[in-house]
Amino acid sequence: MTFTHIGLDPIEMNAVEVDGKRFYLTPEGNKYPSITTVISNNPKKQAALARWRARVGAEQAQRKSITSSTRGTRYHKITEDYLNNILDLNNYKDKPLPLYMFKQSQGTLDRINNIYLQEAALYSDKLEIAGRVDCIAEFDGVLSIIDFKTSDKIKKEEYLYDYYVQECAYALCLKERYDIQVKQLVTIVAIEGDQPQVSVQPVRKEYLNSLLEYIQAYRNKYDKKSGG
Repeated sequence: MTFTHIGLDPIEMNAVEVDGKRFYLTPEGNKYPSITTVISNNPKKQAALARWRARVGAEQAQRKSITSSTRGTRYHKITEDYLNNILDLNNYKDKPLPLYMFKQSQGTLDRINNIYLQEAALYSDKLEIAGRVDCIAEFDGVLSIIDFKTSDKIKKEEYLYDYYVQECAYALCLKERYDIQVKQLVTIVAIEGDQPQVSVQPVRKEYLNSLLEYIQAYRNKYDKKSGG
């Protein structure tokens, strides 16, 4: 399949690490925390992560986190090449698992077309957050924020919720920066040894409210530590 690209002008932003947190420097010189950092630092997520680490042990948790991150990065790269019409499978022969997961999800990826942006920087001056969206394109003919994830098993719906919040943030940034309104949020989770898990959600006010709560919780924590 050959994908069509609409081609919006990309935003140039550099990322910096401050006390283990990722920030982006906007073209205007503002420094905003990444959307992923803000969401991952919400109290509920931190508590759930702490319980998981306690259950599996610190060493196993660290090993699994590294494995998951590496798998996700490689899968993203293969998918990006595919959507950019430049995929050469010979480049990924030494990455059998991500390549297999890509092939399992290829049929789902073929439902994407008319691509506006990929791996693109976005930010909001209103919310003072920034990040990089995986893909903005039509999915089944509907303009969407599309997020690619990987997992070793099917995820429970409750574990997908923060993905929707993250995608909602990108939708708001897109509207603010480009005056383009998406219709839906699409989460594609490539699963080891199974068909991909696909979730299509409308842009709900509920996700915005959760995003605002996460931003406020992050600011409260950050301002306290910085003495602000």
